[in-house]
Amino acid sequence: MLPIRRTQNWLPGIFNDFFGNEWMEKVNPSNPAVNILENEKGFQVEIAAPGMTKEDFNVKIDDDNNLVISVNKKTETEERDEEKSYLRREFFYSHFQRCMILPDTVDREKISAKAENGILTIDIPKREVKDEPKIEKTIEIK
Repeated sequence: MLPIRRTQNWLPGIFNDFFGNEWMEKVNPSNPAVNILENEKGFQVEIAAPGMTKEDFNVKIDDDNNLVISVNKKTETEERDEEKSYLRREFFYSHFQRCMILPDTVDREKISAKAENGILTIDIPKREVKDEPKIEKTIEIK
């Protein structure tokens, strides 16, 4: 089997959309919105996660060169009213994960992330790709 080469075209094409073979999993309504911006220097991923802090996020690159973004947040509240013998305790647990295939053109070592005002921003710079001249080559058949 031939290895699959990741290309510079990071965003899904119409062919991939038609067959459902996208670079990012389908959006779940409970997951936060994700914006992806691209310019000549790189990509910027923005995730809207109101109420989340940098401690709630985990950003890593896995063994398959995928950018994995996850959030785990647990909140516990308790209300008491001694006059009415009322007690209520609620647990809130939020978890989501997004996995994005990184193209070969990014500089993995320079990826950075910051969380401000409920938005996680991940900067993914492109590395310089030197164009090598294409040389025709005949393969000997044995």
